[in-house]
Amino acid sequence: MTNTINDLNKILDEADCLVDETKLNDALDKMATQITAELSDKLPLVLCVMNGGLIPTAALIERLNFPLELDYIHATRYGMETEGASLNWLSYPQTSLKNRNILVVDDIFDQGHTLQAITQWLEAQETNSVYTATVINKLHDRKTDMTPDYIGTDVADRFLFGYGMDYKGFFRNLKGIYAIKGS
Repeated sequence: MTNTINDLNKILDEADCLVDETKLNDALDKMATQITAELSDKLPLVLCVMNGGLIPTAALIERLNFPLELDYIHATRYGMETEGASLNWLSYPQTSLKNRNILVVDDIFDQGHTLQAITQWLEAQETNSVYTATVINKLHDRKTDMTPDYIGTDVADRFLFGYGMDYKGFFRNLKGIYAIKGS
């Protein structure tokens, strides 16, 4: 089914805004303070998880006033939602990872399979340390046994979009977190 502009506008008009721009900024400020306290003297390599992590990563690194490097990774999880699910890597980091302190930034911590697999892969690359950050933590009990080091805010277990997260490829650009009506 093709989404028309009218269909998409209706989705947005009927959606519930769960986290507005002010609350997002507060969450990012809190995360930046925590990250600065822990990583400001470690010359970290920040890895943006594409595509969802693009907007949160940009907003977060603007708040980090210390030397860092930036790169990205693009990995998609395949198969059933179980531990150890494999990733299809669309792009590996181009920066050397050996002996680096890594900060992985993604949009949401839902079940955690992708972030956990990325973290495990990075740890196998002879890194010094791997830290993880997500702006959104979806509240439910279907998580892996990992928890991101830095979390912006908790959100209900609904179908979310905005601020990096998409609805059928659209709405990543919104400055808020929205939930589909009835989800």
